[in-house]
Amino acid sequence: MPIHDQSYRRYSGEKRPVRSAWTVIARAGLMSFLSRRAFLGLLIVAWIPFVVRASQLFLASNFSQAATFLAPSAQTFRDFLGQQSIFVFLITVYVGAGLIANDRRANALQLYLSKPVTRAEYILGKMTVLATFLLGITWLPAILLLIFQIAFSGSFSFLKANASLIASVTLYCLLTVIVITFGMTALSSLSRSSRFVGILFAGVLIFSDAMFNALRFITGSSAISWVSIQASLDQVGDVIFRQVPRHQTPATVSFLVLLAVIVISASVLERRVRGVEVVA
Repeated sequence: MPIHDQSYRRYSGEKRPVRSAWTVIARAGLMSFLSRRAFLGLLIVAWIPFVVRASQLFLASNFSQAATFLAPSAQTFRDFLGQQSIFVFLITVYVGAGLIANDRRANALQLYLSKPVTRAEYILGKMTVLATFLLGITWLPAILLLIFQIAFSGSFSFLKANASLIASVTLYCLLTVIVITFGMTALSSLSRSSRFVGILFAGVLIFSDAMFNALRFITGSSAISWVSIQASLDQVGDVIFRQVPRHQTPATVSFLVLLAVIVISASVLERRVRGVEVVA
């Protein structure tokens, strides 16, 4: 068999910027879930509240009788994002439970990190998958509702009267997505079973909320709401939207609890996501 010359040849393929490996991981993860009919069905259902709210905005803008009880306000957008919490939970479990757990089960973590991919890039790529879908059912529909409100009313009067609404929606959605994404990704790194991770995530949320409700019943005060992650998000969210806080806990304490969740999750990820790192 003849041996052909294998001397140096100039690379003619696509050149990618340094440290862009996380985008490849994120893109592969996004396409993987978007190819599943069950997940697409869940996304469609998650947008039903948006259709309902958009219909309410249309009626309030075009029928004076409906405007008396359907007129939008900052509370309207706050309530909408609160209603999306159930879909945030479902998509977090569906997408996030297996982000790292499936790689650990298939022993693919070492394969990833034996390439010129750092732990930070790997984690960022995985977290981007979940964060993108969560923003797609919270921030995106909320901003579209605001755009529809302007289009239906034919003026910017509502936006001028609620000048901070865009910032409030963006800040609250980012805070929610960051806390949940860090938390779920950290839990996913603790096990090889995505089912166990999903149960563990649900257990943490339900247990913390149940503990808060029990303590509120015993003490007759909601000042202990910081023990619940969801209650802490609600408390900080009320302050961001300039609404009356629903609990007696200082918003600063609730924010520190959420910050602690992020820091602890980052520490868990740093310890659990290990492999053979190649220094380029």
